[in-house]
Amino acid sequence: MTMRFTKSMLCFLLVVAGVLILLVLAAYLDVSLRYRGDILPPEEVTPRPVAIVFGAGVYPGGRLSPVLAERVETAVALYQAGKVQKLLMTGDNSIPTYNEPWHMADYAIRLGAPEKDIAFDYAGRRTYDSCWRAKHIFGLDEVVLVTQRFHLPRALYLCRSLGLDAVGVAAEGRRYRWGTRLWFSLREALARVQAWIDVHIRHPQPIGGDPIDIFSPDYQGRYE
Repeated sequence: MTMRFTKSMLCFLLVVAGVLILLVLAAYLDVSLRYRGDILPPEEVTPRPVAIVFGAGVYPGGRLSPVLAERVETAVALYQAGKVQKLLMTGDNSIPTYNEPWHMADYAIRLGAPEKDIAFDYAGRRTYDSCWRAKHIFGLDEVVLVTQRFHLPRALYLCRSLGLDAVGVAAEGRRYRWGTRLWFSLREALARVQAWIDVHIRHPQPIGGDPIDIFSPDYQGRYE
């Protein structure tokens, strides 16, 4: 009786594990494949009002990590090509001594982007938060997403699921070490499953606030 019960329990657990694996794989593929056709080369992007530039690591002293510097460089090139009117720098500023959007803007200005056309989202702590706030706080509809190719499927999935008409432009050009690429791939695989869960199950509530019109003449940008 005990052996039969043990075998039945083992079979049940194997079935549950198999179903969970299939669900995780389905979620991963849904996020990975659904909007991959919306990743465009810069020259094929129809002009849109705003580019959303996603934050990443900033080193002590304010120097951007290579990944983040590449995103800002790509966004500034889009702006200078007339593809977007504004750059929305979105990233983490959860503690006073760490401010991704401010340093992203500082680099963009040094690359030639005018300060008046740079906007700030200091509560973009996750990609989900950045997409949600772009729609519900900044009132955006049509956007270009600027980040690396490995990140774009998730960013597009989240923004589209949250009501934004979005296309993506990949920040490319730098060569990363094999170990760095592997880390990005593993991290992104888990993040894509999390994105699917956030959209369909969790519906997390990012930091809210009053509406912000970045096209208003009264918009104060980095000083708000």
